[in-house]
Amino acid sequence: MTSPQLEWTLQTLLEQLNEDELKSFKSLLRALPLEDVLQKAPWSEVEEADGKKLAEILIHTSSENWIRSATVTVLEEMNLTELCKMAKSEMLEAGQVQEIDNPQLGDAEEDSELAKPGEKEGRRNSVQKQSLVWKNTFWQGDIDSFHDDVIQRNQRFIPFLNPRTPRKLTPYTVVLHGPAGVGKTTLAKKCMLDWTDCNLSPTVRYAFYLSCKELSRMGPCSFAELISKDWPELQDDIPHILAQAQRILFVVDGLDELKVPPGALIQDICGDWEQQKPVPVLLGSLLKRKMLPKATLLVTTRPRALRDLQLLVQQPIYIRVEGFLEEDRRAYFLRHFGDEDQAMRAFELMRSNAALFQLGSAPAVCWIVCTTLKLQMEKGEDPAPTCLTSTGLFLRFLCSQFPQGAQLRGALRALSLLAAQGLWAQMSVLHGEDLESAGVQESDLRPFLDRDILRQDGVAKGCYSFIHLSFQQFLTALFYALEKEEEEDRDGHAWDIGDVQKLLSEEERLKNPDLIQVGHFLFGLANEKRVKELEATFGCQMSPEIKQELLRCKASLHANKPLSMTDLKEVLCCLYESQEEELAKVVVAPLKKISINLTNTSEMMHCSFSLKHCRDLEKVSLQIAKGVFLENYVDFEPDIEFERCTYVTLPSWAQQDLRSLRLWTDFCSLFSSNSNLKFLEVKQSFLSDSSVRILCDHITRSTCHLQKVEIKNVTPDTAYRDFCLAFIGKRTLTHLTLEGHIEWERTMLLLLCDLLRNHKCNLQYLRLGGHCATSEQWVDFFYVLKANQSLRHLHLSASVLLDEGAKLLYKTMTHPKHFLQMLSLENCHLTEANCKDLAAVLVVSRELTHLCLAKNSLKDTGVKFLCEGLSYPECKLQALVLQQCSITKRGCRYLSEALQEACSLTNLDLSLNQIARGLWILCQALENPNCNLKHLRLKTYETNLEIKKLLEEVKEKNPKLTIDCNASGATAPACCDFFC
Repeated sequence: MTSPQLEWTLQTLLEQLNEDELKSFKSLLRALPLEDVLQKAPWSEVEEADGKKLAEILIHTSSENWIRSATVTVLEEMNLTELCKMAKSEMLEAGQVQEIDNPQLGDAEEDSELAKPGEKEGRRNSVQKQSLVWKNTFWQGDIDSFHDDVIQRNQRFIPFLNPRTPRKLTPYTVVLHGPAGVGKTTLAKKCMLDWTDCNLSPTVRYAFYLSCKELSRMGPCSFAELISKDWPELQDDIPHILAQAQRILFVVDGLDELKVPPGALIQDICGDWEQQKPVPVLLGSLLKRKMLPKATLLVTTRPRALRDLQLLVQQPIYIRVEGFLEEDRRAYFLRHFGDEDQAMRAFELMRSNAALFQLGSAPAVCWIVCTTLKLQMEKGEDPAPTCLTSTGLFLRFLCSQFPQGAQLRGALRALSLLAAQGLWAQMSVLHGEDLESAGVQESDLRPFLDRDILRQDGVAKGCYSFIHLSFQQFLTALFYALEKEEEEDRDGHAWDIGDVQKLLSEEERLKNPDLIQVGHFLFGLANEKRVKELEATFGCQMSPEIKQELLRCKASLHANKPLSMTDLKEVLCCLYESQEEELAKVVVAPLKKISINLTNTSEMMHCSFSLKHCRDLEKVSLQIAKGVFLENYVDFEPDIEFERCTYVTLPSWAQQDLRSLRLWTDFCSLFSSNSNLKFLEVKQSFLSDSSVRILCDHITRSTCHLQKVEIKNVTPDTAYRDFCLAFIGKRTLTHLTLEGHIEWERTMLLLLCDLLRNHKCNLQYLRLGGHCATSEQWVDFFYVLKANQSLRHLHLSASVLLDEGAKLLYKTMTHPKHFLQMLSLENCHLTEANCKDLAAVLVVSRELTHLCLAKNSLKDTGVKFLCEGLSYPECKLQALVLQQCSITKRGCRYLSEALQEACSLTNLDLSLNQIARGLWILCQALENPNCNLKHLRLKTYETNLEIKKLLEEVKEKNPKLTIDCNASGATAPACCDFFC
């Protein structure tokens, strides 16, 4: 019976042949002495077969020995060197027969295949022993906390363990990346077991585990010594094993924890596995494939090391390990609690805190949450406040593990000291020498080892690790918050730990991102109730100066520079973690303007907690990322009646949306409760029908005093209609911007007309951008403009107005009661044909002083019509923007004549027109005493020394004139920013 390994190898080889090569393979195969069954088979089937089908035919008609011999012989005759090498190494090693017509094995790897059967059996036994050791040392303990299905879900993406994955000529480099504690190491260890499992592969294979935590502490050695240090029984076999690199899997675990100077991994790399080198050099040589280039590599790392890793590895396959998905977390809670009602209540509490729920992808965090909440429920306590913040949850977990009055002040201080030392050194594992340098005894740690807060390594004796990185960060914050003991002042131990100011500095956080969460926890420990709980349990005292020190550090953010969006998010997160209203009032009091991009519900929660205390806040600029609201962005069954659904029976997306909307309601109360808030900007936002209605509800309230609102590029499109409805009768509103690529519904435009028609309307500035409307709809809109007496500025930029729509507008503007002073028709698809009607408006209008026609193809003919209107003494126009209007030299002549006739223009923008020699004509007008122009923009695609000299001469003759020609092209300022 043919082995599955041979069938898979043969199929992989043949599928790598192109069409011509496969024909040659079949032709050369037919020339060989065929076995009886294959000889009797219809050759037409062979001729028509692709690589996969041909493999099936050979497997079912020929013996294994013949297939191996024939495949290698034909590939050699075809001069396919790489495929031939693969066939020799993969096919010959799986069988007992090495007799082929043309063996010619050329290197040490192939020669090693001819080892005596007794030697092979001995090596197989050593690998079996190695695999057994893996199981007995560090696989057994992990299986309870990480479900098999989670491992299998990720493992199916590992190509070198998946028989369906096509074989590559080059060996695999696979990178497992993800946050701390999600199972990268556990998955890598399981891959090692499967790689060396003789039941899964008939080939003898080897696996070596290289922990970067340990490598950082090693001195120079050879690569052979490096991999054999934990396996003395394999020492004699090392030369033979390394000679078969294609059978070796190296697991490089925790690359982010390798502490080496920058560039150490790419310097002095070597390929000699017997040469003594610093360990980082050996590791870099392996990753860059200078050392054992045919070996398979599996690297695990947190995301922060991915950028450096890209400089080392070649053609890596990146696999993100996500740990517990939502359904895994739910199943874990059900298993832990046993009682479904309690489990689901606890699960929903964790899910209500997005930051905590994200941490729950790590099984250890799920265990902490379940342990803490279950204990509270058993005592009849309300667990809801515990899950408000990560600090509250972790503090309650820590205190619940010990009885009150435990008097473990010294032990807690020792544990927090080790946590801080490790975090500043970016280490998650502590060794005996780390304890010694900190003056900590193992007996100090015993209370925490017994409760799984600290864990002892099962392989490396005397090594300790925290239950999860987040808990190490919490304990580090505790180090800063605890009052310093007197004996610490005279302690001779050296601590490489920064102070609070350094902890919160941007420089240190860029170097060590793990410090960011420590700052959040430190603010959380400033809460008075939490302080009392900690003091009652451990008998320790919290530092009375810590809150003042935090305030000083955060105040420096305001003093040193304007608060950026990132800084603001950081401040709001810290304040929320503290749950101290008075602290929030002090910190956010100076804020007058904020710009915030809400990317998740946690950020919304942080904002609503603190910003309600910004009594002097005047402007809010808001962005909502996709995914915060789901209502309009998911597919759901149309027959679901949400009014009849209980919360538990709702789809998961709907449950998430309900939580988001509750938080959004709290956040939006800011707009109806702050009398000083005048300006709201919502841009590039993915809203939903429900979230828009909630925001509009607060805008319509009498306690909302917004004066300026800008809505730019938001979804869904119906949001614009709802906003229009909310603004009707809003007496305080004076400036309104509605921009976005929207197909206007007639009802929406009618609502806008109702807004302008309402007797309470005090709108002075209206900007509509990117809208499409029919001529009939524009008729309604422009008709309303006749009756409105408040509007002074109208911008229809980037709207499909066309000449027909513009003509309707001009007719409105000739009405004696129109009050428009500034009009922008930028990029409204106008042509020179509309300029004649516009010229008539310039003559009769007594109000229009600013006009923008940028990015319309007016050409020289259009300029001619405009200049005819400008030449009338009745024209009051002061500013004219003709940027990018296809104007040439001839258009400059018309403008020059108009300017010399003492027209009213004082500002003119001719940027991005191909006026070329027309500048000389224009300059004649600029030197004329009758010219009233004070500001001229002449940004062009091309400038030369002659033009610069000409403009300098004009400035000398007309010192009151400002000529702006510094920027050009894409760097030019907005078209009408000088008169808006």
